[in-house]
Amino acid sequence: MATPVVATSGSWEQVAARKRDALMSSIPQEWRIPADLLPPETQDDVTPWPDTSGWFTAGELAITGLTASELVAKLALGEFKSEDVTKAFCKRAAAAHQLTNCLSETCFDRAIATARARDEHLARTGKPVGPLHGLPISLKDHFNIKGLDTTLGFSSHAGDAAESDSTLAELLESAGAVFYVKTNVPTAMMMAETVNNVFGRTLNPRHRQTTSGGSSGGESALITMRGSPLGVGSDIGGSLRIPAACTGLFTLRPSTGRFPVRHTRSGMPGQEAVQSVNGPMARSLTDIEFYSKCVTGERPWLRDPRCIPLPWRPVELPTKLKIAVMWHDGMVQPTPPVKRALRITVDKLRDAGHEIVEWDPVDQKEGIVLLVQMLLADGGTAIRKELERAGEPFRPELLDYQTATELGTYEMWRLQSERTVFQNRYLDRWNNAGIDAILCPTIPFNTVKNGSFKHVAYTGVFNLLDYSCLSFATGFTVDKNIDRLDSAYEALGGVCRAINEEYDADMMDGLPISLQLAARRLEEEKVLAMGKIVLGALSSNP
Repeated sequence: MATPVVATSGSWEQVAARKRDALMSSIPQEWRIPADLLPPETQDDVTPWPDTSGWFTAGELAITGLTASELVAKLALGEFKSEDVTKAFCKRAAAAHQLTNCLSETCFDRAIATARARDEHLARTGKPVGPLHGLPISLKDHFNIKGLDTTLGFSSHAGDAAESDSTLAELLESAGAVFYVKTNVPTAMMMAETVNNVFGRTLNPRHRQTTSGGSSGGESALITMRGSPLGVGSDIGGSLRIPAACTGLFTLRPSTGRFPVRHTRSGMPGQEAVQSVNGPMARSLTDIEFYSKCVTGERPWLRDPRCIPLPWRPVELPTKLKIAVMWHDGMVQPTPPVKRALRITVDKLRDAGHEIVEWDPVDQKEGIVLLVQMLLADGGTAIRKELERAGEPFRPELLDYQTATELGTYEMWRLQSERTVFQNRYLDRWNNAGIDAILCPTIPFNTVKNGSFKHVAYTGVFNLLDYSCLSFATGFTVDKNIDRLDSAYEALGGVCRAINEEYDADMMDGLPISLQLAARRLEEEKVLAMGKIVLGALSSNP
């Protein structure tokens, strides 16, 4: 079940085709869905398929139905064998890929060998290897895993296998984790949808005509299909929060320095004006907190010089939170379902005794303009050079990078000075308001039709600020009967008008709605604790 080596000669199309074939060949025959059991391509929602197809055993469904926290508890006690759990997730991940095109690499042989070693260790010592003992964890493609490619959607990286694991992978494996798959990303990880010229488009399993988001969209699709109990992605402009919101998952965007980034591959190496961070994605907030405690508990600052020596800290929240609500960002009004979910959440928090104030979005436009300028500062050269290595063309989604003009050093220094002024002003506004968090949309819609994603400002500004952010599933779903565009709606601009006029209530009906909670820099513990309070308020009776 080892991934076949990909020959790198020939045109980029030939290299990409061989890479796709190699990926499919790495899935053993027993994990390939029989043709007569495949759902039709016209079936939009494939999330019920594993339970209804009859292809999975009752044991496999029981295992893959549990959360990461539940699995770890059973694995540590020996109630489940890691080998059985790993094989169940390998099979379900293989199925998820065949239905949504969510994977980029597999290492099933390594996974099963690691799982057996975990079981043997527990049987011999009576103790688990670590807090993640025997737990399968999926990784976004940019994490290096020895012997596997890290293509980032570039055909030029096909066949260029990593010689060692990334630091985070080493940390997680030493804590007991088992690696079995890596997941698809957009070219260079610089799009809000997951599509590239090598593997193609990853689909949202809840509705395959809609996007799973990006750039961690392979992770969101896999986890939504329960092909992974917990996955790790990255975020430079919303790349964790956007796919989590598109599929109704939970994720944490940590501040720079909290989790290790050493020995990961970047789509734009050397770009550090806005730094990429990595974080967990899962089906529950409990799993997000569990993972975060595990990673910080392994003292990542001893492995990565960029990490801050900051252990996980207990949080004491005030009995009454002061939360600022940002109804819109001054550029794009959220679509009707997101607006409804935000309004209900605010009402529930007020009913629970928390103070709600308005947050003026006056700074948001400047923030996203600065972010975009920084990401385009090299004139798209890093991406262009990687594409040119194989003669691969720019995808249309990367037009801004294709047409950007490179900034000089002085201009870049000026830009970074403006960023610092912006960060200072935002923090001063926050402190003067005396707020604990900002509650706002994660994206201005729940998800969108494939190929039509617009506007990353709701997430991207917080990357510029380096704030700790949680995207959470509200528990609400789109209702086509009530989530209709108000006749009194007034567009804030052309993009706002396009997003709201393209909103299709019938297509979105029944899909989950997410929101975002932002805290200040390095307040990961606080934003998760506040997330629990918000979820508690949402679960209260009317």
